Amino acid sequence: MTATRRAKAITALAVTAVLAVATLLSCGSGDEPVGSVQVASTLGPGEGTLKLVTLPGSVEGGSSDPRVNWVTPFQKRTGCKVDWNVVKTPREMTALMRDKRHRYDGVAAPPEVAGQLIAEGQATPVNTNLVDGYKKLEPRLRALLKRDGKYYGVPYVWGSNLLMYDTRTVQTPSSWAALFDPEQARRHSGRLVVRDSPLSIAEAALYLRARDRKLKISDPYSLTPKQLDAVAKVLALQRPHVKTYWDLPADAVSAFAGGEAVLGEAWPYQVDVLTRASKSVEGVVPSEGVTGWMDAWMIGARVQHPNCMYQWLQWTASPDVQQQVAEWTGVAPANPQACAGDRLKPGFCNAYHVGDRAYLDKVIFAHTPTKLCTGRQKGKHECTDYADWTRKWIESTKQ
Repeated sequence: MTATRRAKAITALAVTAVLAVATLLSCGSGDEPVGSVQVASTLGPGEGTLKLVTLPGSVEGGSSDPRVNWVTPFQKRTGCKVDWNVVKTPREMTALMRDKRHRYDGVAAPPEVAGQLIAEGQATPVNTNLVDGYKKLEPRLRALLKRDGKYYGVPYVWGSNLLMYDTRTVQTPSSWAALFDPEQARRHSGRLVVRDSPLSIAEAALYLRARDRKLKISDPYSLTPKQLDAVAKVLALQRPHVKTYWDLPADAVSAFAGGEAVLGEAWPYQVDVLTRASKSVEGVVPSEGVTGWMDAWMIGARVQHPNCMYQWLQWTASPDVQQQVAEWTGVAPANPQACAGDRLKPGFCNAYHVGDRAYLDKVIFAHTPTKLCTGRQKGKHECTDYADWTRKWIESTKQ
């Protein structure tokens, strides 16, 4: 969408109507019961303010790099002044959105946050008809936050978890066993890297799903206590061989660039950065498949500035903003039109599988683990939730 067309679209929204829920402006701060805000049907003029919660890099206003700024143009076009709170971890993000003392309009939620907010009534359904360009976003991504016929978020960015290796040292791996099988992990002991997240349990679950069919693992993000215990044992055996459990993507890049790591879990970002730096690395899709993740913009249950929030949803879904976000954060844009024309280089779009629906259909996207089982276990057993996963992750990798 051109700047002119986008401006007209935003203006049209501003002219079209009224607040969806009158109590938003009449109730005292933090007084609304969770889940009391209903999905908007129409919108009015922006309220002049927008309060967001994000992880680092999700929102940029030029302070990190003057050339990286999609906040200032939004403020000029809409009159909505953006105030965003940058948190370090998903856990901190969830806590802020739960806190009744605060009224955040929106959050750029990763999957482990999104599922909890929806389950706890901390998110307001999105009227996607009010988000210009929504139908241009990848259909597979749009479906990830659909619950009972309602949509609880607008896709922002996504990525997948690959197996990356140093081609000079490691033979091309074909399976997650190269990373999780104790004997194979020992071959490169002290030179493995693994993403530091409880959701990394899913990669080990994929490995066990193929190795031990008696466990009957179906969905790697939905594990019974027995299955989770089995995965935890794999992680505990792997731990002595791990060089780094990386939190920041740059940590994995540094480990490979310095020769300290030769094999591990990575995103297309690390593969792309190291390849462009002429490092001998490749990323592969193991035979068991790959997991993935999506960050989405969600509306808070205590949203105070819904009109500005909807304008932000529209703005961040636009191809031009998606291009900036993708280049800055090193992730795939949810809107494949970010690769149209000369916005993003073809090499970038190919490396990140933008618009590759055949690839997207193979990715097992993360969702928050809950006590309610999915897959073949559905209705037959009680599964483990994210708190269980967090505890097992700490026990297996930190203690």
